[in-house]
Amino acid sequence: MAEGIRDKVAIVGMGCTKFGELWDKSADDLMVDAYLEAMEDAGIEKRDIKAAWLSTCFDEVNVGKSGQPLSKALKLPFIPVTRVENFCASGTEALRGAVYAVASGAYDMTLAMGVEKLKDTGYGGLPDLGKVMGNQNRFVFPNVTAPGAFAMLATRYFDKYGLRADEGKLALAKISAKSHRNGVLTPKAHLRREVSVEQIMSAPIIAWPLGLFDCCGVSDGAACAIVATPEVAKSLRPDPVYVKALQLAVTSGEEHWFTGWDGTNVESTYRAAAAAYSESGVKNPREEISMLEVHDCFSITELVTYEDLQISPRGRAKDDVDAGFFDLNGKIPCQTDGGLKCFGHPIGSTGLRMAYECYKQLQGKAGERQIKNPRLALTHNLGGFPGMAVVSVAIFGN
Repeated sequence: MAEGIRDKVAIVGMGCTKFGELWDKSADDLMVDAYLEAMEDAGIEKRDIKAAWLSTCFDEVNVGKSGQPLSKALKLPFIPVTRVENFCASGTEALRGAVYAVASGAYDMTLAMGVEKLKDTGYGGLPDLGKVMGNQNRFVFPNVTAPGAFAMLATRYFDKYGLRADEGKLALAKISAKSHRNGVLTPKAHLRREVSVEQIMSAPIIAWPLGLFDCCGVSDGAACAIVATPEVAKSLRPDPVYVKALQLAVTSGEEHWFTGWDGTNVESTYRAAAAAYSESGVKNPREEISMLEVHDCFSITELVTYEDLQISPRGRAKDDVDAGFFDLNGKIPCQTDGGLKCFGHPIGSTGLRMAYECYKQLQGKAGERQIKNPRLALTHNLGGFPGMAVVSVAIFGN
């Protein structure tokens, strides 16, 4: 009987570049920077790595869809390298490949790398998503944009739960302001300036009710993880971080094609989280989870994710936001490093960047933003649209 991967794999080293408009760095440069930090952190040599996974979303980043760019950049010694892509959840998809390979017994140690030179592609906030998402999007959603799709999630949520426009926008502004406060404390973040609720509320509208500060930015970056068996991990360091669960839920499209979905949540998030809690043994996430790194591509995404993760009751996330429940000194700090709001979203690396923050927090090495006595940390990595999403949820612990 299948029993999952709980405590069968540990992270023994991680690296993360600074995120930003890194015009002077190539994708190879970023991969090497993240790799060198991870290797130094793990205290291993290149020959110890037996297989690797690379995540990027846009072919333009590394030219082609093979794993060869990672092998060439890191000068890996003829080991298997697999290139993966799963929309914005690509970073966690690379980690999932590396983790499952170790859990299977195939390898003692593997590597996961995520990289994106998003600025180099010319990607902006309102692209022709037909080019990004494939022909299906052109035919079915010819005029969709990411801000527009998530704005509809916000307006539907406001309507269902009886929030006036000003109440809803204020809740979203508090979420973004919280993340920007945390980003100030994070040296590797792209945007490191505190932004007031008033500034957020009065910012230009991108797609109502989402204003400029409700949307994450465009940036470059890379992150890397080295994972190993618990036995190897214990021989390398006193503080490895164990993978308690790593689950992926991919929609079949039923939210759009049938009438059961009301447009106020992301069903793939709920399903992935439920599977992750089952795998990790978490019974009451509101009481057991210590911190969250969620996919706050837009502030409304973070709000509904609180509920999809079963942290806040349905329709009541605003109450927790008002109470400071997710602040750095709250019950469950969310986006302790500033999240996508402050790092931006270089697609292939975001999921691994989230894991990097959890890894540092669980080891007590997060500096000024360190939270007290974390036990379980959760990452939520979302790709696609609210009604057609790919979602990975991972839980880590010490």
